[in-house]
Amino acid sequence: MTLTPFTNAPLIIQIHMIVAIGAVILTMAIFAVPKGSTNHRFMGRLWVAMMAIVALSSFGITELRLIGPFSPIHLLSLYVLWSLVRAVRAARAGRIDEHKKTMQTMAFTALFVAGAFTFLPGRIMHSTFLGG
Repeated sequence: MTLTPFTNAPLIIQIHMIVAIGAVILTMAIFAVPKGSTNHRFMGRLWVAMMAIVALSSFGITELRLIGPFSPIHLLSLYVLWSLVRAVRAARAGRIDEHKKTMQTMAFTALFVAGAFTFLPGRIMHSTFLGG
C-alpha cells in the first residue's frame, strides 16, 4: 500500500475517496444497530449527507470523458441523489419497507458495486491499496 497516488490526486478526488470510504464503514455500522433507534437515525442522517457529498463530488471528477465532461458513472450519481430523496421521504412517511429497500439497493450499487470498479488496474484506489 502506498498513499502517493492518493496524495497526488486532485483535491476533489481526495474528498470523494475519503467520504466514500467513510460511507462504506458507516454502512456496516448502520446495519449493526437496531433499526429505528436513535443511533440508526443519527447514523442514517450522516450517511445521507456523506452519500450526497460522494455523488456531488463525482461531478468534479472528469477523467473518463464520454459525453462532454461526463461518463456513465455520473448517471449513478444522479441515481444516488434521487434515491436519497426517495428514501428519506419514505422514512418520514412511515413507508419503512420502501425506505429499507431503497437504502439497501443504493448501498449495494453505489458503494459496493461501483466501489469495486475503483480497484481496476489504472485507477487510484488500485494504485493506493494494491500497489498497482
